[in-house]
Amino acid sequence: MRIILAIILFAHGIAHLPGFIVSFQLTALEEIPYKTTILAGNVDLGDVGIKVMGALWLTAALAFSVSGISTIARVQSWKTVTLLTSVFSLFLCITGRPDARFGLFINLALIAFLLANRRINWLKKI
Repeated sequence: MRIILAIILFAHGIAHLPGFIVSFQLTALEEIPYKTTILAGNVDLGDVGIKVMGALWLTAALAFSVSGISTIARVQSWKTVTLLTSVFSLFLCITGRPDARFGLFINLALIAFLLANRRINWLKKI
């Protein structure tokens, strides 16, 4: 179970990289065109603002990598780190919708899973 969760966390982190890559115009992706707007095109941040958002997407990608490593290494605080990272990612996915709509559901599932675990504590050994 621990390894599966770590793989999900790493994969979700990788899924954040296009937000960084596109914002910094490192490559063109047909599925995600470069734009300077967030919130479904309702707020224009300009070139500098979208680079800040790109840096936030990269931060989330790195944070999910840390969460995955922490899960594998059984670091005591991995659940808290993962919960905070998921909430941060949820914010990014809301600002990045509709492109990030799938990530929104992944974050909600992770948050629900971690909060439910606080009550049930089925991840004692993880």
